[in-house]
Amino acid sequence: MKQEVHGNLTGIRDSVIAALAQLYQYETEEDAFLPRDLMQVLAKFTGLMNREIAVYITRDGEVVDVSVGTDRDVELRDYRLRRNENRLSCVRCIHTHPNGDGRLSDVDLSALRAFRYDAMAAIGCKDGEATFVQAAFLGENSTILMDEPQRWYKLPDREWMRQIEESDRIVGWETAQKAENLTERAVLMGIESNESLEELARLAETAGAEVVGAFLQKRDKPDTALFIGKGRADELCRQCQALEADVCIFDEELTGIQVRNLEEILRVKVVDRTTLILDIFAQRAASAEGKLQVELAQLQYQSSRLIGQGLVLSRLAGGIGTRGPGESKLEMNRRRIRERMTELRRRLEAVEKQRELRRKSREKNEVPVVALVGYTNAGKSTLLNRLTGSDVYVQDQLFATLDAVSRRMETAEHTPFLLVDTVGFIRKLPHTLVSAFRSTLDEAALADVLLIVSDGASSEMMKQHDTVEQVLAELGATQQPRIEVINKCDLGTVAPSIPGAVMVSAKTGEGLDELADRIARQLQQTYAPVTFFLPFSQYGVLSQIRPLGRVISENYTDEGTELTIVLAASDRDRLVSKYGAGIIKK
Repeated sequence: MKQEVHGNLTGIRDSVIAALAQLYQYETEEDAFLPRDLMQVLAKFTGLMNREIAVYITRDGEVVDVSVGTDRDVELRDYRLRRNENRLSCVRCIHTHPNGDGRLSDVDLSALRAFRYDAMAAIGCKDGEATFVQAAFLGENSTILMDEPQRWYKLPDREWMRQIEESDRIVGWETAQKAENLTERAVLMGIESNESLEELARLAETAGAEVVGAFLQKRDKPDTALFIGKGRADELCRQCQALEADVCIFDEELTGIQVRNLEEILRVKVVDRTTLILDIFAQRAASAEGKLQVELAQLQYQSSRLIGQGLVLSRLAGGIGTRGPGESKLEMNRRRIRERMTELRRRLEAVEKQRELRRKSREKNEVPVVALVGYTNAGKSTLLNRLTGSDVYVQDQLFATLDAVSRRMETAEHTPFLLVDTVGFIRKLPHTLVSAFRSTLDEAALADVLLIVSDGASSEMMKQHDTVEQVLAELGATQQPRIEVINKCDLGTVAPSIPGAVMVSAKTGEGLDELADRIARQLQQTYAPVTFFLPFSQYGVLSQIRPLGRVISENYTDEGTELTIVLAASDRDRLVSKYGAGIIKK
């Protein structure tokens, strides 16, 4: 979106105004209160025009406003990035004084109090060069904390940035404490369907927001710049203001440019569906592995949405040590993200090796795995608790389970197996999450039997079931035997719209005996106890049989050895083919 220079522009050439507009592209380092090259550019233009210039810089180092005044003053603007007027604005105001005097005036200090700037700084400028700089900060009860004027090349940048943090801590801390407990007011915007918006509302509530409005605009093709078009964006801005919204959540994945453009029009924080889901995952992650996976997914998503303006203004001044392009903040952000992602992948690989060792141990002992999979909030964890007597965390919210949880069980025929609860699926599941949670989701891909749990109380059950099928196909989990389960049948009349599905209620226990029987029958087809009887003449065959499964008993008689072992059907058939059916005791 267009970024304009404000203030008194009378008599200023268009080329100078265009050059000043380039300041919007400048990004400062996080620990740089006032970069020297930016200061020299401000001094140069101040000398050229003999007018004051003010720039407003956020804590992230972004220039959000550029204004020009007269030779005596510049209009200091109320530019707040916080709704709470008792907190600091998150913006520092830096302006020039053409008369060479770097001291702050009474007007400057009044503006600091009134607009709650992070800091107010004045740069004395003479003949196009900076002289002295003075900065002031807010203290308790709106007192002014002010240093003596400093020579332009001796600014205590780090100390001043630390003072901003300290001022932010002490100014209005009681109000801040209350504000932390306030719920964000969210407005939803979608282009697909009301059903999708309803699910987005549940996601927003799960993330801790209060949904105050939801709007739908049917579009065949999203607008490349604003996703919803300029006219609808202006209307949405008025709706956000009327509803006093803090955040606008879009029901699709937005590009970085779309987010930036929308925030400039709406004047509230803009979040897309993927960011919302990532935020929920960040809240829910409990294990070390889950936290690593969420952080990796967030960085993968952020890395593709860094917006920069190339190398323009990466170095604005000349002289020894300043020539050449250097490294822009955008490039440093990308480099730091790449380095962190590399470290996270290394740590996740170490965790995955441990998981692989546990899998091999299970395979060695021939313990089959039954995985609970399904749409988020379908009741998988409640079902696990009911079947195993566990107390896994259960809540009526989306993505209550992020880490794979396994519990050991036995069928009525004493065939042991592991029942594994997995992370729930959802429509438009972010690819970054699928990638980061690959090792956890592999529990479903590598399971021997899948229990596909559907929410029988949802009017969207079949669409949700289709989503589960799509994610399973993406994971390569399409070959395993399946048992369809329709849960929450206690909440009303639920039609068994999935052929062969077991109707259950994890809450009341209804239908669980039938489900346990179906699991046992399915495992019986795959794994079952088999008793071999081998005479002493075939004693060597025992060494081939034992590693294939879990030995239940081994008895020696006068005629030979009797071995009972839990064995895969394929291994049993192979042994019979090789040694004959006589080795199996009827």
